[in-house]
Amino acid sequence: MVAQSRERQEPLTEHTPDHPELDALPEWPLDTIGVLVTADPAPHAIPVSWPVRAGDRRILLSLKSDRGSLARLRDRPEVALLILSGGNVALCARGAAHVIADPMPGAEDYVAVAIDVTVIDDHRQSAFAVLTGIQRTVIDPTELRYLEKRVTTLKAMATERN
Repeated sequence: MVAQSRERQEPLTEHTPDHPELDALPEWPLDTIGVLVTADPAPHAIPVSWPVRAGDRRILLSLKSDRGSLARLRDRPEVALLILSGGNVALCARGAAHVIADPMPGAEDYVAVAIDVTVIDDHRQSAFAVLTGIQRTVIDPTELRYLEKRVTTLKAMATERN
């Protein structure tokens, strides 16, 4: 089973001998937690819930309107999104982020952000496989429904563009 997970994504090219890249974003589980890195110029990293794959080189996510990361990406759009998730997904998507809906439809306190990915660093290793990503327990069912609603909106935005 682990061997199959390792075979899931094939690197396209080698950026350096030690650093392969992927040609396209792989699929990842819905409940994936990513780590968004912005700069001002120092790096800042925050967890982001349920990023949406919106094509081979595009990711959509929702950010709360009052987040410092949102202000930083508006000033400096170059970002990185680290994803470690089930199915042996281990990557860092780097590219330019921009707001595509402010406010986000149906979520007035959030904005929808698109990351146009230019580089997909493949961080899988032959000696290890990522079986699960960051795990959380839902404490507030209302917040879970709100997150599900935002992800449904992001998926609709992804479909409209494609």
